[in-house]
Amino acid sequence: MTALQARPTGTPAAERPQQRAARRRAHLEGIGLVLPASIIIGVTIVVPIIWNLVLSVQDVSLTTLRRGELFGTFTLQNYVDVLTSTGFWRSLWTTVVYSVCTTAGSIALGLAAALALRSRFRGRGVVRALLLLPYVAPVVAMTFVWQMMLNPQFGIVNIWGTDLLGWDQPIDFLGRAPYALATVIAFEIWRYFPFALIFIAARMTALPKDIDEAAVLDGATPTQTFRYVTLPQLMPVLALLSVLRLIMTFNKFDDVYLLTGGAAGTEVAAVRVYNQLVGSFDIGGGATTAMVLAIVLGALLAAYFVLVGRKETQP
Repeated sequence: MTALQARPTGTPAAERPQQRAARRRAHLEGIGLVLPASIIIGVTIVVPIIWNLVLSVQDVSLTTLRRGELFGTFTLQNYVDVLTSTGFWRSLWTTVVYSVCTTAGSIALGLAAALALRSRFRGRGVVRALLLLPYVAPVVAMTFVWQMMLNPQFGIVNIWGTDLLGWDQPIDFLGRAPYALATVIAFEIWRYFPFALIFIAARMTALPKDIDEAAVLDGATPTQTFRYVTLPQLMPVLALLSVLRLIMTFNKFDDVYLLTGGAAGTEVAAVRVYNQLVGSFDIGGGATTAMVLAIVLGALLAAYFVLVGRKETQP
């Protein structure tokens, strides 16, 4: 009993109030650090999403918004009109084709460029800088250059095609289907393959060279070395790139709109939302289309995370 009563001041029981105070201060400091970012995220992301959802379930017009009426007549007719519209499903299919083709093409071209630049050679730094030019240059300038190159009257591509390749007549690459969709896909691949190149090249610098050397000593060809040694080590980066590029291209607006304006079968979903808001003044329809696209993209991301989670849990 004497030993229990003579408890020193440095025991856990004596330090417990101090520990609680320290934890409380750390908790408040953590809230203070997170609060500014939470406010910014709430104002720039959460509030617009909620407002878009409110607009999608209303029969709203510019007159209603001008009068300052935040809430009008609630209805689900906007969703019925969008989901039963052939134009929406056509734009959604165009968006899927555009996103898948540009994602696969940009990653494949970026992988090829990274493999070509893997070995040291004279002028490699200059080549890397030139390959990054499409990604860092302003999109307005790049689309203008492509429009001039592909112009059916004086574009250099049509001049070479008719003079050297024997084309019967110039081709309107930006105003005629299906050339317009193929052109915007090619432009997207060309513009964003440096994005994939940066990721893949960074991963390649961390790959152990002794595995490649062992494969060569075992008699593996360069193709076999790439397929069975290099590519499996790049798969996590390629998977991440696929998700990022799909998200970017699924919401892409500026490249397509600057090149074709959404004409000739190139009306992707983002361009359709813009046309509904600006061209038809259909605020409810545009907001509903945006919400449906967000749901589709969220479902695809959820499926991706489920697959990744299953792979990580497998022994």
